[in-house]
Amino acid sequence: MSFSIDLRSDTVTKPSAAMRTAMAAAVVDDDAIGVDPTAQALQERVADLLGKEAAVFMPSGSMTNQVAIRLHCGRGDEFLCEADCHVYNYEQAAFAQLSGIVARTVQGIHGVIQPEQLLGMIRPPAENMVRTQLISLENTHNRGGGTVQPLENIQTICRWAHQNGLSTHLDGARLFNAVAATSIDAKVWAENFDSVSICFSKGLGAPIGSALAGHRDFIKEARRARRLFGGGMRQAGIIAAGAMYALENNRQRLSEDHQHAQILAAAVRGINGLLLDPEPQTNIVIVKISAELGTAAALAASLKDQGVGVLQVGAYHIRLVTHLDISRQQAQQACHALEKAVKNLRK
Repeated sequence: MSFSIDLRSDTVTKPSAAMRTAMAAAVVDDDAIGVDPTAQALQERVADLLGKEAAVFMPSGSMTNQVAIRLHCGRGDEFLCEADCHVYNYEQAAFAQLSGIVARTVQGIHGVIQPEQLLGMIRPPAENMVRTQLISLENTHNRGGGTVQPLENIQTICRWAHQNGLSTHLDGARLFNAVAATSIDAKVWAENFDSVSICFSKGLGAPIGSALAGHRDFIKEARRARRLFGGGMRQAGIIAAGAMYALENNRQRLSEDHQHAQILAAAVRGINGLLLDPEPQTNIVIVKISAELGTAAALAASLKDQGVGVLQVGAYHIRLVTHLDISRQQAQQACHALEKAVKNLRK
């Protein structure tokens, strides 16, 4: 079903006419053998933005994350991650299915773990123990409501990891939302990590694609793993051009999405029976519905009847995500729809 106001995710964005033109005009060749000029240009641009030696373009963020985990760990090894992170919850435990790796989770608060929670989490070097090899963090944190990881936490955690022989990976699918929210440059966020994944098909608005960045030798091995996972692409420049357009034209405007999220948040604060959980920092608004009022499914259904799409993320939680296809006026209309939906539930 199509919605007049689609707040289900920032993945529902449609490529603009200008982006489609850039994609249609892209110079292409065979990226599977490394000669597509547009894909190469995109990879060089990503590496530069993140302060890394190299990058590789892949079809999805799940693939970039799984390639990174595979390369940082060996079969039977373990990595640490926050309990609600995307890698652990939304990628079918691909680290286990594809690479024979296990995860050890740490429960954070809205996706944020404190450095002291990691003390004692590295297994001792005994022959009957799994080897702990990696810690993976997510910024911004999807299930945490778009929460920005505190930079000081990241720096402390990554320093601890490296001092103890662990590699570090950043699932930065929405990293540029963190940049927009804090004005901290992407290179500063990325410098703490051995590998960084970014996504082009969320707030940046491209139709497809993610990239993995890191040391040159690491990315060379990542290209091999990409091929293993079925991600080798031929004339990838067509979609790489969309990603490049997104990088060059849509990063700065992410703050508009954050402003529109605050419009929604202000409306939620004024509606009895709804609660922000947590307070939004970027473009994701998670709303908790009181049990006396009804369920998330009932509220979502009432909004659907008004042409507003939201995502149910729990029995009593819905998620609203602003993006480049949601205008200020539409955000305000969604607020009115929320008020009406709650009135309907009270009846």
